Amino acid sequence: MSGVWVFKNGVLRLVENPSDCSSRRKMLVHVASGEAITSYSVLERKLFCLGWERYYDEPELLQYHKRSTVHLISLPRDFNKFKSIHMYDIVVKNRNEFEVRDF
Repeated sequence: MSGVWVFKNGVLRLVENPSDCSSRRKMLVHVASGEAITSYSVLERKLFCLGWERYYDEPELLQYHKRSTVHLISLPRDFNKFKSIHMYDIVVKNRNEFEVRDF
């Protein structure tokens, strides 16, 4: 049995073809400018302005650290592998600066 479990209107059901679900793609948005983050270069500019620094220790990842915190943002090198979990990590570590939106 494969598929996605969906909880809707108090009922849990298995959807065998997840593309039938009303799931939407996610987009990371910089709140102040309203700009969608469409590449790592755009994201990096925003992070640098917020005091984040780039780490070069891990060749498979893009990593950013903020000196005033213990936070570390680790992202896959390929932007096509940039998923909602990475977006929410950025949102949590930069309160009121970014949002994840459906499109």
